[in-house]
Amino acid sequence: MTFRYSRWDGTQKLDDLDAGDVLDALSDDLMNYGDLNAALQRFLRWGSPNMSGLEQLLKQLRESRERELGRYNLDSTVEELRQKVQDVIDTERGGIERRLNEATLEAKKLLDRIARQRQEQLDRLPDDLGGRVKGLRNYEFVDDAARQKFEELMQQLQKQVLDQMFQGIKGSLEQMQGQDLSRVRDMVRELNKMLEQRMEGRTPDFNGFMQKFGDMFPPGINSLDELLEHLQRQMAQMQSLLQSLSPEAREELRQMMDALLQDDSLRLELARLSGFMQAMMPPSELAERYPFFGEDPLSMGEAMGLMERLQRMDRLESQLERGSFRPDDVDRSLAQELLGPEARQALDQLRQVTDVLEKAGYVERKGRRLELTPRGMRRIGQSALRDIFDQLKKTRMGQHQLWRGGAGIDASDELKQYEYGDPFLLEMKETLFNSIVREGPKVPVKMAPQDFVVHRTEHMSQASTVLMIDMSRSMFLRGCFLAAKKVAIALDSLIRSQYPRDSLYVVGFSNYAVELKPHTLPQLALNDYVYGTNMQHGFQLARSLLAKHRGNRQVIMITDGEPTAHLEENGRASFAYPPTYKTIQQTLSEVKRCTRDRIVINTFMLERGPYLTEFINQMTRINKGRAFFVSPDRLGEYILVDYVSGKQRRRASSRRARIA
Repeated sequence: MTFRYSRWDGTQKLDDLDAGDVLDALSDDLMNYGDLNAALQRFLRWGSPNMSGLEQLLKQLRESRERELGRYNLDSTVEELRQKVQDVIDTERGGIERRLNEATLEAKKLLDRIARQRQEQLDRLPDDLGGRVKGLRNYEFVDDAARQKFEELMQQLQKQVLDQMFQGIKGSLEQMQGQDLSRVRDMVRELNKMLEQRMEGRTPDFNGFMQKFGDMFPPGINSLDELLEHLQRQMAQMQSLLQSLSPEAREELRQMMDALLQDDSLRLELARLSGFMQAMMPPSELAERYPFFGEDPLSMGEAMGLMERLQRMDRLESQLERGSFRPDDVDRSLAQELLGPEARQALDQLRQVTDVLEKAGYVERKGRRLELTPRGMRRIGQSALRDIFDQLKKTRMGQHQLWRGGAGIDASDELKQYEYGDPFLLEMKETLFNSIVREGPKVPVKMAPQDFVVHRTEHMSQASTVLMIDMSRSMFLRGCFLAAKKVAIALDSLIRSQYPRDSLYVVGFSNYAVELKPHTLPQLALNDYVYGTNMQHGFQLARSLLAKHRGNRQVIMITDGEPTAHLEENGRASFAYPPTYKTIQQTLSEVKRCTRDRIVINTFMLERGPYLTEFINQMTRINKGRAFFVSPDRLGEYILVDYVSGKQRRRASSRRARIA
């Protein structure tokens, strides 16, 4: 077999998003904080091991920006312009010397005077870039090559500066001859007129403006507001360029740009435009200073292009930062341009997350919020159960085979001839042997009903369980509550799938005890305003729930501390820490009532404390139940193995009783 690898070109198809995998990835967050919508937002932010989230894209984007900043020296832009202006001066000086050397004796006298004047003018040019440009604009060149170099440099800089303000104007400027900027001036004047009309409450003729000057702007601008946003972005790029330079380089570039625009009316119109923009648009956050720290030089045009790219990065960064709330607002085309096609594919998947969960029936929309469906709850239970038994396989703890489920029956090792009405738990080896004995050794083997041998069945013992979960603040603060919720959900899933005749109730207890429906567990959250560990009320409620059942009855209690609350005669909870003698005695009295009702209490302690240990010792002496100390990450293994083992022990006891 040959495997061929190639560079990503955008045509390769990513695996379809699996709703079950997404819900599995959400489940811990959901159970930890109890908010499906917040869990979805965090999933979009952080992703999963198999799926990039917005934070990974943000990291890539920031690393890309850091590489750009670490590559270039922005001050080199001004240094390059300084060198080009110096080249013009050197060319002019060389041209003067050449003209003097080539002149005839008569012409040389006149030319010598002119040459001295020009050389003195060049000597008096200021050291700063803006001053030199302004001086050369008023200078009468002797050398044609120097004049041409300077005019080309000025025209190029004008194009770059104006194009940065009005992207799209560059093409128009290239059609112009020399310094003819009259159309640009007319466009800015008309634009200012529209803005003035807007500020006065009148309706500007935007369509008429675009018919005259639309070729000077990029396509896709359909309103005055969109035009203003475009201009704001363009002007912000120039501001970013200036702010990112050192103070000395910034001042030189400002002076040079001022010297570029000798058309006073254009300069005035641009100043008016800037004033209108400041009055009508909120302050731009785009004009950011970028801390360059590299060495590579940049031309003016390259610097302008880099500012545009960096600001596009900023725009994408802002979208990604709020994308967990509004994933549709992230510009996928911009992400592909800056980060590659894989980024767009990742965004496409993130946009599908909610739809995939809804289509799978795991969540449903109620108003503006999403809620977990019963099917989603079952999936979370199956996932929790699978996680626990996967951990069991790794630790090799309590190795066992889950028994096959059925309508209240279980297969035994004893075999019998099939009779009408028996569950069809076929023993294939014995059945085939009977067929061969009856028909002879030939193929195909023909079976008849009298050949069937099945496993004898026995009714499973029915068990009723109350899972009591400590919901005090310490359970949340120590990170134990998530483990307890996962156990409750997994145990509910185990009983529904493997022991359908069993009953499970879940009781949460803090200052009071309350019955919790299994489907509400994933979204159960901490109540910050209650204190206390009221085991007494928990046992009382558990005893009431189990009173309607016969057979094996047990309470499984998960806690990290001793009882600190009990019910007074008026039904109000009384809290105290350390626990009072009355709280301990009231709780033990309820344990005695459970014991009289033949309810076994098994306790799983998540913390070792002297008060808790002493209390549990007293409780087990009364009830004869068992107590375990476990860490939260092993809680599920212990409880589920204990539950399954208990079923097997009861089944074995039932068999021995029948044999006797």
